[in-house]
Amino acid sequence: MSRLFLVLLLLTATAGAVVAYRDPEQVARASDTVSDLLRHRTRLKTRAVEVQRGRGGEFALQARINGVPAPMVVDTGATSVVLTYETAKAAGLPLELLDYDVDVETAGGRTKAARLTLDRLAIGKLVERSVPALVVPHGTMKTNLLGMTFLDRLERWEVRADRLMLHGYP
Repeated sequence: MSRLFLVLLLLTATAGAVVAYRDPEQVARASDTVSDLLRHRTRLKTRAVEVQRGRGGEFALQARINGVPAPMVVDTGATSVVLTYETAKAAGLPLELLDYDVDVETAGGRTKAARLTLDRLAIGKLVERSVPALVVPHGTMKTNLLGMTFLDRLERWEVRADRLMLHGYP
């Protein structure tokens, strides 16, 4: 239905330009109107989440892992999404089947982590499936990290002043 509307809109704009072909200003105004309408339509379809900077300077948010709430901190220096053991257990991940064979450097020092894939990681309107992640052993970390295995799937992300904007693909 929306494609039909778009085609009709473009045909109407083109017909208006043909009628006004002798007046370049009218053609330019018609073109600007069509461009504005298309930009507005694209903005409505864009999935985006805004995160305010916390008092400590971090961007903390509430994610959902396989439908289970999980607080996370955005960490562009983290190669992967990293979950605490406690969060992974709450999300029902198969912890007993994991091999802790990945060397990782955390704020608390070096440790081993286990690879796994999250069925579903959602942050507001942004939902990604089959997201590679790591789980650290019990008591190793206090915070879940939203790293690049999630951020790389976005169309873009940007920091402006005290806001982080995460933009998904339409």
